[in-house]
Amino acid sequence: QVQLVESGGGLVQPGGSLSLSCATSGRTFDMHVMGWFRQAPGKEREFVAAINRINRLTRYADSVKGRFTISTDNAKNTVNLQMNNLKPEDTAVYYCASSSHTEWGLTSNSDHYNSWGLGTQVTVVV
Repeated sequence: QVQLVESGGGLVQPGGSLSLSCATSGRTFDMHVMGWFRQAPGKEREFVAAINRINRLTRYADSVKGRFTISTDNAKNTVNLQMNNLKPEDTAVYYCASSSHTEWGLTSNSDHYNSWGLGTQVTVVV
């Protein structure tokens, strides 16, 4: 059983930074790919970033590239999303997800992820 718990969300002004953390437990050997997704009110779930837990290869949505950094600390079983230069459009609930599959690589398709956390709210306002 894979368990994911997000933390680190909060309220920040435009241009500010937040660091999200995803604590993982259970069958971590099945978490080959870790992803961050977000969902704003009235919008569909959106891919943010993904990382291969083994080789550290990463992928980012164009909307966050250069501003967000995904990383993994396998010793601590955590996955981090460092968010810099935040914009109002970044406001959303952010979800951590894991995938046991490798055939899709660093997939942006949420259907390819097996387990999900409950999310943490990020709000960017003046």
